[in-house]
Amino acid sequence: MATQPFTIEDLKRILLEGAGADENVDLDGDILDTEFEELSYESLALLETCGRIEREYGISLDDSVLTEAKTPRAMVEAVNARLADTTPAAA
Repeated sequence: MATQPFTIEDLKRILLEGAGADENVDLDGDILDTEFEELSYESLALLETCGRIEREYGISLDDSVLTEAKTPRAMVEAVNARLADTTPAAA
């Protein structure tokens, strides 16, 4: 289980590992509020990305994440919300 927050860098790495990147897209730029569709990631690529996140972080993401998280910022927030739900409270 991850103890660190999920970051945009984590998302970029997973996107590149799972789906690569369109040569016309600069993932190193400010993409937080750019819709995945504009970044050339379609639903199948996002499904693969969610699966990789689930396996790597030991969480289960709701199907709504795929339909509601239209931007990297929204995806990072959704993953961090799920991680917070599964992290045991400090004693």
